[in-house]
Amino acid sequence: MWGMIATWRMALEGVTEAAAALASGADTASAVVNAVAAVEDFPLYKSVGYGGLPTENGEVELDAAFMHGDTLAFGAVGNLVDIANPVKVAHALSRQRYNSLLVGQGAREWAISQGFAAKAMLTERAMQHYRKRCRETLDKGLSPYDGHDTVGIIGLDKQGSMSVATSTSGLFMKKRGRLGDSPIIGSGFYCDSETGAATATGVGEDLMKGCTSYEIVRRMAQGMTPQQ
Repeated sequence: MWGMIATWRMALEGVTEAAAALASGADTASAVVNAVAAVEDFPLYKSVGYGGLPTENGEVELDAAFMHGDTLAFGAVGNLVDIANPVKVAHALSRQRYNSLLVGQGAREWAISQGFAAKAMLTERAMQHYRKRCRETLDKGLSPYDGHDTVGIIGLDKQGSMSVATSTSGLFMKKRGRLGDSPIIGSGFYCDSETGAATATGVGEDLMKGCTSYEIVRRMAQGMTPQQ
C-alpha cells in the first residue's frame, strides 16, 4: 500500500509525478520532497517558493520543513532568502544530528556551504502585486495582511514509511523575521510512521497555539480517524 495527499490544487502536478514514483517503489522521503520542490519551482504560485509574495520590506523570506516518520528526524528553515528549493535544504538538515532548524542568514550560509543554489526568488509579477497591495492598504492606513496557502504533502511508501514536507513564503506583507507554523515541528507538521502524519495551512499565529499537527497525530494514535 502507498499513498500521497497534499494541501491545495497547486500541488497536483508535483503529487501526480511523485505518486507515480511511489507506485514504482520510490521511498517516501524523496517523493514528498520532490513533490514540494515542484510547487516551489512554479513562478505563478504566490505563496510558495519562486514567485512567493514578499514581506513588508519587499523581500521574499521562505519557510520549509521535512520530517521522516520512521526516525522522527526533522529539518526546517525559516526566513530563508534567495535560495532555490528551501524544502531540499530542510531535507538535508533532517540528516544532521544537531542544528536541524536554522533561520535567516545562518540558514542561507549553511545552504550555500552545502552546495544549494543561490537564486533571486522575487519575481516581477510578485513585486507588481506587492506595489498594488501597498496602494490599496498602507497608503490608506489599512492593514496589509492577506492569507497564505502553505503547501504541505504527506507520503506513504510501499515499505510503510511516512514523510511530510511543507513550504511557504508566509503571510503576505509580514514583518521581516516573522515565522509562522510551517517550519515549527508539532505545529505546521508532524509525522510518525506507526500512527500517521499531519500538516497545517492557515494563519500560523493561530495554528501554533495548540501544536495542531502533533495533536492530530496524537489523537489518531488514540484511535480517532483523520476525519474525526
